[in-house]
Amino acid sequence: MQSRRIAHLAVFAVTLIYAGGFSISKIIMPSLIEARGFILLRVLAGTILFWLFFMLKGKNNEKIEKKDFIRLFFCGVFGVATNQLFFFEGLSRTTPVHASLMMLTAPILIVLMASVILKEKFSWNKGLGIFIGLVGAFFLIYKGKQTELGSNPALGDFLVFINAASYSLYLILVKPLMAKYSPLSVIRWVFLFGALIVLPFGLSQVGDVDWSLFTSESYWVLAYVLIAMTFFAYLWNVFAMKQLSPTVIGSYIYLQPLLASLIAILFFGETMTWVKAIAGVLIFSGVYLVSIKKKTV
Repeated sequence: MQSRRIAHLAVFAVTLIYAGGFSISKIIMPSLIEARGFILLRVLAGTILFWLFFMLKGKNNEKIEKKDFIRLFFCGVFGVATNQLFFFEGLSRTTPVHASLMMLTAPILIVLMASVILKEKFSWNKGLGIFIGLVGAFFLIYKGKQTELGSNPALGDFLVFINAASYSLYLILVKPLMAKYSPLSVIRWVFLFGALIVLPFGLSQVGDVDWSLFTSESYWVLAYVLIAMTFFAYLWNVFAMKQLSPTVIGSYIYLQPLLASLIAILFFGETMTWVKAIAGVLIFSGVYLVSIKKKTV
């Protein structure tokens, strides 16, 4: 019971870290470092920290079958490279509240992809939920306007939507690997392949960074993203996977828009508009409908 409570606290901490990351990342992005450069630093830091952690924990003896490296590679493509590149490119153009709402489409997309790829049953409530949720997402994209916190919200929202789709596909691809190997071993390889893919896209932007412009606040933001938002967030999620079901862990994503919106409004000057409110209601309604399970007699 105690370990389950700790697991719940760990997942909530991860949710809070991600929610804060929507606004905190924008303190230095894209003004001091552009999106692809930021991603490269994040993925490289995560890869190094995870491999060091595995060696310290003595986990490096687990053998991965050769056939599974292909799946691990594609998990790196969709779970790290495409996922993070599109998220930070989108976040650099849109607002934290918009981005957090778009991320909420992930559960809807998971249901849609599971129906197509895994041939899971497709009920009327799931179909209606997917339709309503996607209408909310594209309403947010269509009505996006330029603000101080977002130079091109429509494009940014669309890129974050692609990020959510990529992450949804990753969750489906990684599921059998998590059942076969320890989650820590899987994440280690996923990050390594992701880093190799991101390297050519972000290298030039890292080279363009003028580190003399970084203040102590800038370095704290960088540390937050590289250590808290990447290493600890993934690590605590792995711990939670041993105690809680994927459904319970996944349900915490519903808190992200609320927490991210509160942080953005209270500390970073973002405002709540009728467009965000309507889009949020539509997306939440869609998520609720796809989550309904039929009662069994």
